[in-house]
Amino acid sequence: MTGAPASSAAERRVAWITGAGSGMGRAAALALAPDRRLALSGRRPEMLAETARDVAAAGGEAIVLPFDTGDAGAVSAARDEIRGRWGRIDDLVLAAGLNSPRRTWGTQSVGEVEQVIDTNLLGVIHVIDAALPALRSSGSACVVVVSSFAAWRFSPVAGVAYSASKRALASVCETLNAQEAAAGIRVCHLCPGDVDTEFLRLRPEVPDAEARERMLTPDDIGRTVRFVVDAPPHVRIDELVISPVVRP
Repeated sequence: MTGAPASSAAERRVAWITGAGSGMGRAAALALAPDRRLALSGRRPEMLAETARDVAAAGGEAIVLPFDTGDAGAVSAARDEIRGRWGRIDDLVLAAGLNSPRRTWGTQSVGEVEQVIDTNLLGVIHVIDAALPALRSSGSACVVVVSSFAAWRFSPVAGVAYSASKRALASVCETLNAQEAAAGIRVCHLCPGDVDTEFLRLRPEVPDAEARERMLTPDDIGRTVRFVVDAPPHVRIDELVISPVVRP
């Protein structure tokens, strides 16, 4: 499914992507690059700059706006920069995430739990809240919240903080869809299974090369994000679970 292409550069849709420096956020940026202006955000400026160079090589246009999603003031400043430059925000892809190797009640610290929840849940809320007036003005905005398989079904290895924060994102998406549909806003709770990214280094036991070969790739998620945001304005994909095929 694809929406109608923009008729001019002035009308080109603007997508704001968090976690755009690596992994699924970077893959989403490259998938959207051909016909959207992209605002790339994350905590590592050098990685965002690399993504921006690849977007440009693909014929796209991007700006780099580094911040930590936990800093509401920095998020608002980035929003103002996007609207000042391009006058609009049409799509959000929220792919920033965090976990800790210490994932059980017996090993975790409250401080680490707070950091994971701040990034995975409050960070998403900060960006949505900042962008919401622009999304309403778009009239056909799409928000993709990159969550986790652990939000859809209990995953024993995901950890206390990660599971709780990702499951809460389902409610974030449901309330937005219930309350903002009249403004044309559509929100997808995207729940990927195992994806071969650098995020795997945060596991208590880092998967080996053989295990990684059986996982989804970031490009799989990038194509999925593209499918969701390209759906016609009357189509909402409320929740989408994508998993690797596990062969015996």
